[in-house]
Amino acid sequence: MANEHGIPYRTLGHTGERVSCIGMGGFHLGHKELSEKDAVLLMHAGIDRGINFLDNSWDYNDGESERRMGKALQQDGYRDRVFLMTKIDGRTRESAAKQIDESLRRLQTDRIDLLQFHEIIRFEDPDRIFDQAGALEAALDAKKAGKVRYIGFTGHKDPHIHLYMLEVADRHSFQFDAAQLPINVMDAHFRSFGTLVVPELVKRNIGVLGMKSMGDTVILKSGTVTPMECLHYALHMPSSVVITGIDKPEILDQAITAAQTFQDVTQEKIDAILAKTSKAARNGAWELFKTSDRFDSTARNLEWLGGESPHVQAVAPAMG
Repeated sequence: MANEHGIPYRTLGHTGERVSCIGMGGFHLGHKELSEKDAVLLMHAGIDRGINFLDNSWDYNDGESERRMGKALQQDGYRDRVFLMTKIDGRTRESAAKQIDESLRRLQTDRIDLLQFHEIIRFEDPDRIFDQAGALEAALDAKKAGKVRYIGFTGHKDPHIHLYMLEVADRHSFQFDAAQLPINVMDAHFRSFGTLVVPELVKRNIGVLGMKSMGDTVILKSGTVTPMECLHYALHMPSSVVITGIDKPEILDQAITAAQTFQDVTQEKIDAILAKTSKAARNGAWELFKTSDRFDSTARNLEWLGGESPHVQAVAPAMG
């Protein structure tokens, strides 16, 4: 079902929450090249045009992304019109609790609709989060206090780490409400989250949050695909929301147009997109979030995790 602006809304897994199929990424909104005033105007424009899912993270741009979003949501009742998500890096109860409270202050809100454990990119991360005095305890404390409504996790390195996170959750009789993962035209061919993880999330009725549809423009540099094709492909996958970076009015227009038109794209067109990206995708060269540490902010800032951080390799071996 679409809203009055023609943007389809979907259900976020078992939560029953209705969210716009396209979401506004928080990272780009905190860029120094974008003024605070323009960032606020972009957020208001996106919400006014039907986007109700907002993404953010405790570590984006040293907190500037959350501060700007908080300022935008304080104005004219915008907070009550959105489903607000942010992420934390803490792996211990202490570090996670501190980051949750910092995010609430920056976002100028008394509640986070969806809190996610950020960058589950090491096989050690799930065990640390679910350990005694781990980050899950802080998230559950915050939920009990009304500071957090739902709990999820994110990651971009290897689908097997996502599956292990679900396995560890099962051991502790815990069900996540959402999971965020790469969904893009290259992913189908290499270490695929779409093939390995998305069906498992759908089976469990966990909300699927797609990200990196263009890999921060890296995928576009392959010369095999257009921005609209990237968005159309991601929106065709069984996700609740496709989160995309928006830092200019024309990029907002592009995202909204994609949301309004993706249902008109035939399966034959999707198959053609996959066919022309197959060769370029084979070794992950255009998915640097999988094959390099370029997107691994916690690998460069291990102190964010809290406690003693194990010396681990952030990049998992290639698995087909």
